[in-house]
Amino acid sequence: MYISNETTEQTEQRLRSVIAQAHFQAYTGSYAFLEFPVETFPQEMVNQALALVRDQQVWSALVPYQQPDAELFALFSFHFPANVDNSGFVGWLATHLKTTLGTGVMVICGQNSKQGGIFDYWGVPFSMQEDALSELEKLRKSAVLTAQTS
Repeated sequence: MYISNETTEQTEQRLRSVIAQAHFQAYTGSYAFLEFPVETFPQEMVNQALALVRDQQVWSALVPYQQPDAELFALFSFHFPANVDNSGFVGWLATHLKTTLGTGVMVICGQNSKQGGIFDYWGVPFSMQEDALSELEKLRKSAVLTAQTS
């Protein structure tokens, strides 16, 4: 993990570069967390879930889901290149989306050493999908343009 000593402006510039370099993917459809008691977790969820998280009582599986009885999320992900300082990315982007769109986010991080290391799954309310993806596209394009003119 990197430790950066930089000004706010330097952090902004670095993280805009990070979002431009990251491999970005938007997922189709809606997703929800389904809960299962730890003692009776259904093994088939391992192959269906995009992410699995547990506490002392339940396994929480993030799966494709369309029923309106659950909190539905639109998902996107970032895989970061190896040796790129992405420290602060989650806080920076979450703050940006809250400020520009008014929405909070949920983030699940993982590690894939064959694809650069850390990756993030991001969720926004499904009703915000188009707005969030449009804002992310603006951020990524402006970061690329800034990098080209620097």
